[in-house]
Amino acid sequence: MNTLCFDTCLNRMYVALGNETDVISSKIIDNTETHYHSAFLISTIKDILKENSLTPNDIDIIATNIGPGSFTGIRACTTVARIFAQAKNIKVVGVSSLEILSRISYSNKVLVALDARKDSAYAAGYEHGKCILEPQVMKIEELKKLIYQYQDIICDDYLSELLNQKSYQALDIDLGKILLKLSSEKTPVCWSALEPLYLQPPPVTLKK
Repeated sequence: MNTLCFDTCLNRMYVALGNETDVISSKIIDNTETHYHSAFLISTIKDILKENSLTPNDIDIIATNIGPGSFTGIRACTTVARIFAQAKNIKVVGVSSLEILSRISYSNKVLVALDARKDSAYAAGYEHGKCILEPQVMKIEELKKLIYQYQDIICDDYLSELLNQKSYQALDIDLGKILLKLSSEKTPVCWSALEPLYLQPPPVTLKK
């Protein structure tokens, strides 16, 4: 059984291909000067399939990051996952970016936080791999009070400076492989049940 995973919600794009026992292939794509990394999602999927002598018909499950993170990235990967799964009549797995990042840590009790702008953060807590603080938006001052309840804190570059904690962006970790492993622990659902995890409304700029 082949699983295709992709994530365009975070600082890089991660695409991974695996089966029941192994990671077959994995790619990490950075932003360019002119294009956000999600612009390369379709071409990267085509490349990873071609390099492994596979076609879309050989994929049995699609797994994707559903957010929170970049609104553009969330839309990109959830839309591609739904269209791919619907076209091939296969099931999907959606995983929160906060849960993916929690697996970076080897500690039993982990708090994950990402910048949500406007002095706020996306946050979730995990203990022994189980969610104990549901993904939510909270003020950074509230977040600072929480960090002492956890053994480890995973955050991004912006919050790293404010909280004096480690940033996942400074670590050389393939999050696509983590997504692939997490997808094997979850029950796949119909493509129509896959929903993006928007914890707050997207920013809207009104024309004058």
